[in-house]
Amino acid sequence: MTLPKSRLLFLLALAVCLALLGGALYMQHGLGLEPCPMCIMQRIVFMAIALVCLIAVLHGPENKGYRIYGGIALLFSGFGVALASRQLWLQSLPADQVPECMPSVEYMIDVLPFTEVLGHMLTGTGDCAKVVWEFLGLSIPGWTLVAFICFTLFSLVEVFRQRGPRTLFS
Repeated sequence: MTLPKSRLLFLLALAVCLALLGGALYMQHGLGLEPCPMCIMQRIVFMAIALVCLIAVLHGPENKGYRIYGGIALLFSGFGVALASRQLWLQSLPADQVPECMPSVEYMIDVLPFTEVLGHMLTGTGDCAKVVWEFLGLSIPGWTLVAFICFTLFSLVEVFRQRGPRTLFS
């Protein structure tokens, strides 16, 4: 079995990222689920992966270029896996061990130094430990972990795949 051309795979990955971001916006604005700081960070990582995929599709580089784009996507995907895993860990903690809830991200940006806001967004707060939605037994960070693992596998394929001669959609 041969894999589709890299450009087509990056286009598919871009479409998946945009669908995930659209789903997150629907959950926020349509269902009224407010994102916690770690959810916002995971959205930023999906945006970064989408941007890398968009550039790869528009650029259409040679073989080495796709490996570079795959490597960059791999770094972002790995960071996303770490964020989603951390949030799942926070959700698994007993209630007495959950970190304290913090004010909204907007408020923290207004009153705290950027490094402190970033620290809270990366490590999570009590808000990040709340399970507000589930599907098939997985919470939102569980599903984002699945997505980040899929993007990690996709990126590994792009980094290590053998390439033949270049064609229109390579």
